[in-house]
Amino acid sequence: MTEITPYEPPQDPLEILHEDSDIVVVNKPSGLLSVPGRGEHLADCLITRLQAVFPDALLVHRLDRDTSGVMVFGLTAHAQRHLSMQFEQRKTRKTYVARVWGRLEPKTGTVDLPLIVDWPNRPRQMVDHENGKPAVTEYRVMKANDVESRVRLFPKTGRSHQLRVHMLALGHVILGDPLYAEGPARHFERLMLHSEELRINHPESGKGMGFRAKAPF
Repeated sequence: MTEITPYEPPQDPLEILHEDSDIVVVNKPSGLLSVPGRGEHLADCLITRLQAVFPDALLVHRLDRDTSGVMVFGLTAHAQRHLSMQFEQRKTRKTYVARVWGRLEPKTGTVDLPLIVDWPNRPRQMVDHENGKPAVTEYRVMKANDVESRVRLFPKTGRSHQLRVHMLALGHVILGDPLYAEGPARHFERLMLHSEELRINHPESGKGMGFRAKAPF
């Protein structure tokens, strides 16, 4: 099993982007688990902190510990089910920002590579054309030089570590990635991956809504 850096969650106050009687949307900081891990030392997490303020908050989806950005939670069982189905049926629209190693070319493209857990090295994932689950990511380069590229990523599926492994497969690992980056690409203060925008349909009104949080890097 691959060693991960020690768990030292940031103590930033909750950043609420939106709240109503059905949903609450927050900007998750990098370094904080979405849900508790195994063991007392991994108990501090976003949903626990959120439930201290919103006792009825229910998990709908997750972001990796080291990824920051927009997350939505249901405040009723109906809202949770409705939102979960939107994620499952790929009706949500997700936009991420990342800084990746090297000059990514061409400037737009689609990565269609199936993924599976790399069992001896979990939680790492890997491309597996025979047994992997379908995973598709579209990307668009915003700016680039020979050292790094800033890209927007549009995942069409929601596999574990999808964006991290797809960028790695292109030869442009996400900067600061403690699991997949090596050498100079790893030596950054955080994983340079941020969930910038999430678009959903409100579980009660059905109205399309978009929530944004600017990348902190």
